[in-house]
Amino acid sequence: MPTISKQALERYLRARFGPDVQLLSHGVIGKESSKGEQKRYGYGTPVKLTFKNEGKVQSAVLETMKPGPFGHEHMADRAQAMLWDYESYGRLPRHVKSLDVGAFDATQRLFSLAEAREFFVLNEWTDGVSYHVDLKRLAKGGALRKLDRQRTVALARYLAQVHAKKRRDADLYKRRLRELIGHGECIMGLTDSYPKRYGFITEDLLRAVEESCNRWRWRLHDKAYRLSQVHGDFHPYNVLFRTGTDFAVLDRSRGEWGEPADDLTGMTINYLLNSLIRWGKLQGSFDVLFRLFWDTYLEASGDKEVTETAAPFFAFRGLVVASPLWYPKLSMDIRRRLFCFIENVLDVPRFEPERVNAYCG
Repeated sequence: MPTISKQALERYLRARFGPDVQLLSHGVIGKESSKGEQKRYGYGTPVKLTFKNEGKVQSAVLETMKPGPFGHEHMADRAQAMLWDYESYGRLPRHVKSLDVGAFDATQRLFSLAEAREFFVLNEWTDGVSYHVDLKRLAKGGALRKLDRQRTVALARYLAQVHAKKRRDADLYKRRLRELIGHGECIMGLTDSYPKRYGFITEDLLRAVEESCNRWRWRLHDKAYRLSQVHGDFHPYNVLFRTGTDFAVLDRSRGEWGEPADDLTGMTINYLLNSLIRWGKLQGSFDVLFRLFWDTYLEASGDKEVTETAAPFFAFRGLVVASPLWYPKLSMDIRRRLFCFIENVLDVPRFEPERVNAYCG
């Protein structure tokens, strides 16, 4: 994130929202509110801006993206992400609204795009607590509450509602499958980010996972009728609960349309991960929530076929949570169980939620 003066931020806010804007405060949002204890790597540093405009105090979040190996190497890559965020955030139910998109010049002045060097997106601020806080409480031995079940049901039904919106575009469905394998943020970007050797994780193992995922891409190639509205990065850090089951979602990623299994696996891999950290297998509260999520979604959506498309998406999410870059504090035993899960899920024609512990070895 560039170092930006209060004066530069205030000039920008006045140009965007009116000459009477007064910037009251600005600062980096604390890591504890967005990243949690396990997650360490991120794509940018969000800054909260609080300002007064026409007597009303409001807050917004200024986000940037730093250069990196996950398809973000070029300024154009990062600009694409910011422009896409601005265009698409408001079209997804419950997603925070994007208020503006702009850029910095070489002197860190925020302004219109003609002389852009880097891009940013300004999003609506929403209060709430990251869903990972609930999972963290359970992982520390907290009791499973009625509200935990209710929130899981609410999230699963939300996805069923989102995925009910379909689109006919065979080429776009194929592209999304292709990006699952080759996008810098997805499978090949992840395997390239692993060390040359990390304990039992070797280049041969990673290559075998890639090859198996590509076979799944061809298996799913002709299922374009499944192309649906998606969030694209639906995990606990991108869900903010306010009170009860009222929530907002953040940071939809990579595409408005895709395979519904992407969203289901993105969330439910986290129940598995937290349970492995706590117990070494899926059990207790996390077993309840894992099965409840899948059962609720299958009933609400009527999409029984999603269990036949989930495997490569679980592999993608498994590579994320097993990564020493993204989750550096995991034990080698947990990483081994995650890779067993990846390999075994890829090796069966249909994912069966009740067999998770068997998949984990």
